Amino acid sequence: MQNIKSYLEEHQDRFINELLELLKIPSVSADSAYEKDVIKTADAVKNSLELAGCDHVEICETPGYPIVYAEKIIDANLPTVLVYGHYDVQPPDPIDLWDSPPFEPVIKNTEIHPEGAIFARGACDDKGQMYMHVKALELMTKTNQLPCNVKFMIEGEEEVGSKSLGWFVERNQEKLANDVILISDTGMIAKDVPSITTGLRGLSYVEVEVTGPNRDLHSGLYGGAVANPINILTKMIASLHDENNHITIPGFYDKVEELSKEERAEMAKAPFSLDAYKKSLDINAVYGEEGYTTNERNSIRPTLDVNGIWGGYTGEGAKTVIASKAYAKISMRLVPNQDWEEITTLFQKHFESIAPEAVTVKVTPHHGGQGYVTPIDNIGYQAASKAYQDTFGKTPIPQRGGGSIPIVSLFEKELKSKTILMGFGLDSDAIHSPNEHFGVWNYLKGIETIPLFYKYFTELSKQ
Repeated sequence: MQNIKSYLEEHQDRFINELLELLKIPSVSADSAYEKDVIKTADAVKNSLELAGCDHVEICETPGYPIVYAEKIIDANLPTVLVYGHYDVQPPDPIDLWDSPPFEPVIKNTEIHPEGAIFARGACDDKGQMYMHVKALELMTKTNQLPCNVKFMIEGEEEVGSKSLGWFVERNQEKLANDVILISDTGMIAKDVPSITTGLRGLSYVEVEVTGPNRDLHSGLYGGAVANPINILTKMIASLHDENNHITIPGFYDKVEELSKEERAEMAKAPFSLDAYKKSLDINAVYGEEGYTTNERNSIRPTLDVNGIWGGYTGEGAKTVIASKAYAKISMRLVPNQDWEEITTLFQKHFESIAPEAVTVKVTPHHGGQGYVTPIDNIGYQAASKAYQDTFGKTPIPQRGGGSIPIVSLFEKELKSKTILMGFGLDSDAIHSPNEHFGVWNYLKGIETIPLFYKYFTELSKQ
């Protein structure tokens, strides 16, 4: 494709500034206080797609937040790429750990990003990566180099489980018909080591509530005689792992896919420095399931983690109290073949069974999704690989990711399409954490690489 680099160089400052403006809108889907901002962001995405060259753009209402749909159909006989992304972001908490306000984006130089990184909530996950596709479309339409049809489906509930997406997909299969789905909501191994995510873990997310006495009690008058829900909850949670950090829920591993020695050996070829990993996190040692490497623990093995725990008095000073209730939020990352609903049921039955008679337990499932593996012998993967080779000068490494995008398995079930995960973020980008950021170089490299995927996918589709 001609003029990609020249057009990108000419407009890169505008591309960056447009992203900064989008990042200023606090589109936090988990908090209803931001409802107007989430809607405002959908409108902003709609306007951007119109300016980028889409012939049809609409805001599609759902039971929850709207989905932005757009298309550019140039020839019904050509293949169609469906781009998925999300415009909602994680809550910015804890605010006091940010070096700059989360919705006042700034560009700062870092050791990894000497050319600058954009610091803001959503910079990498997923506004920055989603917006790469909008600008890639602009690049192709303005230079008359769009080789096939393109559709966009940008949702506003990914960070709360994509509650309305299944509803929308089931009702719009003809509208969403495509030959391949393209997503940038993952990462790559390093700036100089491109990779394509070929697998994602599933997810089961639950909230637990432990109730003891019918009210908060004086810890002097009742301590030692009445069950303390906080003490009991922590014991119950601690029992969910054994001394080898193996999850103790009966049946949890029954359907876990065990990779062969050969497959594990291929994974081990990816460049990885344990010392650099520990340094980046400021930890003295790694920790996890015995018998597996760090990269295996965070990709091909299931996990169980407490995401939040609370109860009793947490204010300033002291209050001698035995709380009536204690709570925790728990997520389980699942590998292919583990059904998230089945795992949720197993967790609920087990957690209720280990509670002592002195308390009652309530388990509330929140959301979840299935894991996903995409083969590397399909033309979508091959097109992505060739695109990376052109812009990075290296063949990308297939890599299984530790995160979850539950809707990917939904897409294959409902739309019968394979998904290609072309992520340009890095593990160090602090997504879901304070000081989330996205390298300017990575952002622009994504805009440069994505049009080549369209080119090669179209060419391979004709063979």
